Parts: sequence; C-alpha cells; structure tokens
Amino acid sequence: MTLEVLPSVPHYIPAPPTNEKLPWADLGVVDLSKAATAEGRAELAATARDALHNIGFFYVINHGLSQEKRDRIFDIADIPFSQVSDPEKREYEGKIIETGSYQGYKPRRFWHINGGVQDEVEAYSINRDVSKKQHPDALRPYLPEIDEFSRHNHSVLHTILTLLAIGLELPEDAFMKQHGSNVIGESDVRFMKYYPRTAVEEEKAQQVWLKGHTDIGSITILWSQPVSALQILSPDGQWRWIRHIDNALVVNAGDCMEFLSGGFYKATIHRVFQPPVDQRDCTRLGAFYFAFPDENVKLLAASESPVLERVGIQRRFEDENAPTVETYRKARTATYGKTALKQNEGDNTEEEVVSGVLVKHYN
Repeated sequence: MTLEVLPSVPHYIPAPPTNEKLPWADLGVVDLSKAATAEGRAELAATARDALHNIGFFYVINHGLSQEKRDRIFDIADIPFSQVSDPEKREYEGKIIETGSYQGYKPRRFWHINGGVQDEVEAYSINRDVSKKQHPDALRPYLPEIDEFSRHNHSVLHTILTLLAIGLELPEDAFMKQHGSNVIGESDVRFMKYYPRTAVEEEKAQQVWLKGHTDIGSITILWSQPVSALQILSPDGQWRWIRHIDNALVVNAGDCMEFLSGGFYKATIHRVFQPPVDQRDCTRLGAFYFAFPDENVKLLAASESPVLERVGIQRRFEDENAPTVETYRKARTATYGKTALKQNEGDNTEEEVVSGVLVKHYN
C-alpha cells in the first residue's frame, strides 16, 4: 500500500477564540449525517427553511471533511498571501471592474468602506474548475487539494439545495438543476485575509471592515474560523456576532436564492466588524465557497411552489424584467465598493440600482 505524500505547507496559526462576552446570534444547526434518509432530509429541511426564512444563517456540522483536512486547507489558504510576492500578485490580479468577476486577486484598499477609508482585505478566488486559469507558482503544488476541497463544497451545496427545495415543497432536485454539476459557471473557492487597521482609520470607518450587504450568489459556505468579526442584522434590528464552531460551516443565502425562492429565503444582511479587544491585532484568514446558479438561469421565482402559492411571492422586479445570473453577477461585482451610493434620509442605509434591481447597503 502506497501512502499519499502531500507537499509540505507552512502552518498558519490563527488567534485563539475570544474570551469576550458578545451578543451572539442564535443559529440553527443542520447535521448532514441525517441527510441520507428521506426522514432525515425532512427534519433538516424544516431547520434550514426556518433559518433562511427568519434569520438568514445556519450552521452545518458532520459535512464529511475531517478536522485534519480542514486545518490543512487553512494552511493552504494563507499561501496566496504570505508566499507570493507583490509583483506576482499583480500579475494574477483579477480584472474585477472590467469583467464583473472576482477570479484571481482582489488587492487590499480596493473597496471604499466609509469616511474615505478603504478596505484591508486581500482575497484570492479560484473557479470551481481550478484548471480554468493559471495560478501563482507557490499555489500550484496544492491545486489537487484545492480541487478536492472545491468538489466537497459543491457536494455540500447540492445537499443544502435539496433541503431548501424540500422546504418549498418542490421536487428535491429543483434548485440543483439550476446549479448543474456539468456547468462550471462562476462558483468559486475564495481565500480571504483581513488585516488590522490603524486606530485613525477605525475611527473614521466606525469600526466597520465591510459594510452591511447581501451576497450576490445563491448560497455562501463559510468555513468557521476563530477570529470574531462577522455580524448579522437580526430581525429585531440588532447586529449580532457569529460564534465560532470548529470544523463547522456557516451558511447563508444570497440575492440569487432570494430571487429564485420568491423572497421566501432572505438574502442575509451581514457585515464584518473590528474584532474584540483580545483579537484586535490578529489577521483573520477565511476559506469560503461562493455558489452561483448556472450563468444562463433567469432569476425567476419558483411560482410552482405550494409554499409560495400560500404565502405569496415577494418581488423586487417583474418577471419580464428578470435578469440572468450572468447579467446580475457581473453588474453587482463590478459596482460593489466602487460606485457612489445614494444615502437614505432617516436611516443608515445606502442604495444603488443594479440591472434594474434596488440593492441596499447598511452602515
């Protein structure tokens, strides 16, 4: 028997979890070990349905990736930032505004946050088909593992989509068909690294690292990490923190899922805030899977859903004006953090119109 010898990788040491008592969000937990049976899927579907309808986030546990592999993925996730020179990063920088795609590097200080302050987030995005583009030299030995990680996320995605379809009393494969396994589209693995800011910039930006927003795609899978910074806007209007659970996933819906579900599954408003005092000087490394339906899917509500027939469809545009995934994705990606927003009087929201859709941002 031949044991697989993996390339060595520098170990990224994250900060320990915070000891501060924060107002944590109370999220449901979906245990995927129960998804093998119809009875188990029905139970999980109810949890996922209620979570995305009422709160917008839930945890996933027992998803099939070991703690050891999860930890190694985070070691690999740091390579694009710590093991690649700045000149090589520029060589692989994504043409975000021109293409409406995040593939490649997103450099630091690219988005405007608030008060003239730019972001301190560096990101590297890899298409679900890892061979679609070239990658920096330091990352190439790990592409087989990234490919395996991408496939694992897509498998988890299909299970989640199955549960959400059941929740709307649709055929189990209703949403899966719109995320075809043989159509690559724009779904991607994304590694992101947040760097601490100066005290002056924190004050100007009111401690906001990414202002409140909704994701563009259908489902976002965030691999839980210990630096507390992610907050969700709760139904009572309060911002609450997402607690770290080791080797758990944090799942939320984006705009595309809100449109496809007729507003039943809400695109979750969330932001990234300055970490608590005991983590304030630490970098925050994240691993994500941002899922999109196939590019040619029109963002029409599943009007055949018995649930939507009972509760009604909440529309943000008329059916005849529904954009395709590609049109909406490109427009929102190209404008995010780069366009002047209209400030609404009387609240802390700003807005813009993207492909005929009103999009709000929350300070």
